[in-house]
Amino acid sequence: MTTPVCTSASQAQFTSYVRAKGPALLRTARSLTANPSDAEDLLQTALVKTYLAWERIDDHRAVDGYVRRTLVNTRTSQWRKRRVEEYATDEVPEPYGPAALTGPDEAEQQAQRDSVLRAISRLPARQRAMVVLRYYEDMSEAQTAEALGVSVGTVKSAVSRALGKLREDPELFPG
Repeated sequence: MTTPVCTSASQAQFTSYVRAKGPALLRTARSLTANPSDAEDLLQTALVKTYLAWERIDDHRAVDGYVRRTLVNTRTSQWRKRRVEEYATDEVPEPYGPAALTGPDEAEQQAQRDSVLRAISRLPARQRAMVVLRYYEDMSEAQTAEALGVSVGTVKSAVSRALGKLREDPELFPG
């Protein structure tokens, strides 16, 4: 039996879907597994299964449910097949319980970084360039001005306007 290959239009739809929904799906996968690497593998497996079924999915607006169901089913299958590699010891090898959860939630931090990058991508090109140079490349106002061939005052005012737009972005600050 040969697996149907997606058309280029379907490939573009699938790629667009993964780009838009990937971070949220990764958060779902991370909630299903204890290990971030296992979560990434789980998501990749579910996306491969979704890609192979893409042509058969009638309503692409409902694909989120399909992928999440695939994540759960794949994780359940993995769980059933798992090999037990746990050994009884006199000491607990690593912290467990509420004390182990004192660090920052990595999934939430990644979601916040993704939101900030999406918000920056919505800025006009000139403001986006200035924000990236100032805050991601850690350039001074003078260095940014020199790199872009504008005055320091232009950098100051454009970055100020850009930060104002970011503060008003509903994705970054809902409500």
